[in-house]
Amino acid sequence: MYTIAALYHFTRFDDPVTLKPPLLDLCHEHDVKGTLLLAQEGVNGTIAGSRAGIDAVIAHLRGLPGCDTLEWKEATSETPPFHRMKVRLKREIVTMGQPDVDPRAGTGHYVAPADWNDLIAQPDVAVIDTRNDYEVEIGTFDGAIDPHTASFGEFPAWWEANKHRFHNKKIAMFCTGGIRCEKSTNYLLGQGVEDVFHLKGGILKYLEDVPQEDSTWQGECFVFDARVSVGHGLREGPHLLCHGCRQPILPKDMELPEFERGVSCHKCFARTSDEDKARFRERQKQIRLANERGEI
Repeated sequence: MYTIAALYHFTRFDDPVTLKPPLLDLCHEHDVKGTLLLAQEGVNGTIAGSRAGIDAVIAHLRGLPGCDTLEWKEATSETPPFHRMKVRLKREIVTMGQPDVDPRAGTGHYVAPADWNDLIAQPDVAVIDTRNDYEVEIGTFDGAIDPHTASFGEFPAWWEANKHRFHNKKIAMFCTGGIRCEKSTNYLLGQGVEDVFHLKGGILKYLEDVPQEDSTWQGECFVFDARVSVGHGLREGPHLLCHGCRQPILPKDMELPEFERGVSCHKCFARTSDEDKARFRERQKQIRLANERGEI
């Protein structure tokens, strides 16, 4: 059984470059795999491994400057969610492209999962899903507004074009694990919005804590590992991943003529060129050969 840890923490790293080698070495030592992002604003990522391995990496991360209060969410999987370990240096640990946004300076009011339903049921509350369109497509909260953004960096422009819709409204925001809301609520505060709230721990914490019979969540929640989606109780969902467009599909979608494993699905078939598909087929061939050699 693999332990999966999803985490983020905003702090100040003066020189994240120096943090990468020892972190990567520790992950390799304990056979922990996944992706961790390091930037001057903090750390973000999802990793998986043995219980002892995850404990060792979490202890190391909490020993980094300003990370002693780092929190993480856990799940388990019977199959390995990742096949390699990557530690990447980035400009932002979640890309919004707004240099003045700093969650350390203030965020919206945290709302515990147990209190979320009552908040979003209030008539003067507008509920906004800050995730990407393909994530919203497979699941969201009842009545939530979908900005139809292809990336988080599009959110500020969407808000600027739509803010008139939310005059005299309280804003409640949510995302997968909470990190995007740290930035989006800070952004709205900077835009002069006074009553801003966000779901503490994100959808994952809500699905873990709130019984299905009391839930206002509909569908599945997209996750960035081999599980692809999860539902209530963080049980693994039915979705698979199209490796051509990196979007979730259902098993029935594999029966459509546009589907080719590792190459395309009905969502992306018309959007990729013949050259793209040829490149994807070669990639899929190399993956198959690596599997046969026992390298994956």
